Amino acid sequence: MDLPHYQLFIDGAWCDGSRGQTMLSQNPATGEDWARFACAAPEDVNRAVAAARRMLDAPVWRDMSQTARGKLLHRLADLIEKRAAEIGEVETRDSGKLLAETVAQTGYVSDYYRYYAGLADKIEGAVLPIDKPDMHVFTRRAPIGVVAAVVPWNAQMFLTATKLGPALAAGCTVVLKASEQAPAPMFEFAKLVHEAGFPAGVVSVITGDAEGCAIPLTRHPDVDRIAFTGGPETARHVVRNSAESFAVTSLELGGKSPIIVFDDADVEAAANGLIAGNFGASGQSCVAGSRGLVQRGIYDTLVARIVAKSRDIRVGDPTQAGTHVGPLCTPAQVENILATLAKSKGQGATIRAGGAALDRPGNYMVPTLVECPHPDVETLKVEMFGPVMSLLPFDTEEEAIELANDTVYGLGSGVFTQNLARAHRVSGQLRAGICWVNTYRAVSPIAPFGGFNQSGYGREAGLEAILDYTRTRTTWISTSDQPMANPFVMR
Repeated sequence: MDLPHYQLFIDGAWCDGSRGQTMLSQNPATGEDWARFACAAPEDVNRAVAAARRMLDAPVWRDMSQTARGKLLHRLADLIEKRAAEIGEVETRDSGKLLAETVAQTGYVSDYYRYYAGLADKIEGAVLPIDKPDMHVFTRRAPIGVVAAVVPWNAQMFLTATKLGPALAAGCTVVLKASEQAPAPMFEFAKLVHEAGFPAGVVSVITGDAEGCAIPLTRHPDVDRIAFTGGPETARHVVRNSAESFAVTSLELGGKSPIIVFDDADVEAAANGLIAGNFGASGQSCVAGSRGLVQRGIYDTLVARIVAKSRDIRVGDPTQAGTHVGPLCTPAQVENILATLAKSKGQGATIRAGGAALDRPGNYMVPTLVECPHPDVETLKVEMFGPVMSLLPFDTEEEAIELANDTVYGLGSGVFTQNLARAHRVSGQLRAGICWVNTYRAVSPIAPFGGFNQSGYGREAGLEAILDYTRTRTTWISTSDQPMANPFVMR
């Protein structure tokens, strides 16, 4: 049977890679090949970037009013919402994510494009109250230029929206590099970009391996801005690659987020929050709250509640409505989790639930609860990227804050307490870009998203994100009829 074949989308046209390389994608639920993808070579990257550079100065895009750009984004949002079920089905087949989540998430990201559509003609400059009365000085914001947007497979429609929405609203052009793992939804998305009416070359979508695609793109001298989401090690390469061009770079990386549960918390809410933070999206989330810090007075009760709830979690076919946890994207993730669990048990950890892979085709891991006797257990240190929850007891508020901040990461965090003063006090001391109180894993186009430390820098979503895709230009106009008094003295 012939597999579906996805081509690259470069300069408004579909094409195979110039060197003819392809790759296969497996359905994580079955382990079977289901699609074939064209791989970009450096020549293809050059064509995509050249098209983006050309369109920056093309009147059809450069002179398009900001309001008209907003209308294009509105049209794209409508198409995404209309095709959410189709794109969700492709994403589930390609990545193993739950169909219920891929469809809902795809539908919701249309709101991100609408949000930035509304901001497109709100990008304003200012007249400055300058200290020289014979000068009229004003600023305006110009598009930063060609953007390389690099997204991972695990939340690609969402993470694409947080980059393309503000970039296109600001008037930039974009080369989107989809992950070489499960890139199919990005090519389905490219069809909608074309259908929405964006001029050819404003958005290109490519994929491929590091040598052929990622390195040439992030090292390209005509790329002005890199918006990267991925792992810290890859991010280090991205930063090094950008050194020659001085491309402005933002990094949204991984995390090892703490969820602190105080003994006055609602047990049911806390249990559900920990389950959402660890088993939601099969644990394949950069904000996974995989360090559960639980005050000793509530610890045994909460552990018992989570163990009981874990028995009702249904692991299986991600296309079925009753499934809670689907497969992991790659077999390597299952192998890494099992190895980390084995090491953690050697360090004194106790597996209270799960701890094994399912003996069936596909990359399935049983949701796992690990009790940790000390903070140096391996599952508390490394990003698991799978359905593994680690719990550690603490005694005092000060100890909880110290444990929560004892990490190289700083993306998400959570606090469960019914004490409002404590909620404000503790959330203000956590070194993380996001803190959820009495909830977890909520997002909005209005709320900035990003981390501290090795979870990266820069922010996505929210008002400030669109400003990050612009540069300020300052214009000085002399209103004097007199020549400069002394050309050798700075005014």
